[in-house]
Amino acid sequence: MKALVIGATGSTGEFLVDQLLSDNDYTQVTVFVRRSTGKQHPKLVEQIVDFSTLDAYKNLIVGDVVFSCLGTTLKAAGSKENQLKIDYDIPLAFAAIARENDIPSFVLLSAYGASSKSRVFYSEIKGKLEEQIDALNFVQYIIFKPGLLQRAGSDRFGEKMMVHTIKLVNKIGLFRKFRPLPTSLLAEKLAIAPKVLPNSKTVIELEKIFEFPNSRI
Repeated sequence: MKALVIGATGSTGEFLVDQLLSDNDYTQVTVFVRRSTGKQHPKLVEQIVDFSTLDAYKNLIVGDVVFSCLGTTLKAAGSKENQLKIDYDIPLAFAAIARENDIPSFVLLSAYGASSKSRVFYSEIKGKLEEQIDALNFVQYIIFKPGLLQRAGSDRFGEKMMVHTIKLVNKIGLFRKFRPLPTSLLAEKLAIAPKVLPNSKTVIELEKIFEFPNSRI
C-alpha cells in the first residue's frame, strides 16, 4: 500500500511515519510538510507544500490510504482563525482532493468529545471535520477519537500535570477509560487500522483504542 500523511511532524504523526516505514505492507510513505522532516528512508517521499494552495499539488495526492494527524492548540495557533485553518480547512481540503483522486481509505485522528454541536470551539471543529469527510464517501473511513495523549518530551505544563493526575487516580481504579494514551502506541494502532478494518466507517475511541485490534469495535 502507498500511504500519504499530513501532520507528519507532530507528536503522533512523527511516530506514525516511523511505524509505516517499518511496516512491510506499506511500500511507499509520502509526507506532505511545510519543511523537511530530516528523515531519510528508501520508502519515504517528502513533498514540501504550501497548504494554502493544495490544488496546486493535486497530482501528488495519489495512493491507497491517507492518514490525517494534523492539529494544533489554540495557544500554538495564536487565534481561533488560525486553528480553524489547521484543524479543519487543511484536512478537509486534502480529503476532498484525495477522494477526487480515488484514494479509497482515509484515517482521521480526531478527539474524544468531538461534535459539531459542541459549545467548545476545538470539539466543534473536530466534529464538523468528521462529518464533512464522512460526506465524501470514502470506501473506508476510520476515525480515532482518543482522550488525553501522553506526548514524549512534552513541554506543555498543564498537559503533563493532567497526565500525572489521571495516572494517580487510575492506580486506584478510577477513570480507567480516560487513562493517558502514549502517542507512540496510538501511532501503532493508526498504522494497523486500514489493514484489518472493513470497507466502511469505523469509529474507535478511548479504551477501545487500547484494545484494538484485539477486540470488536
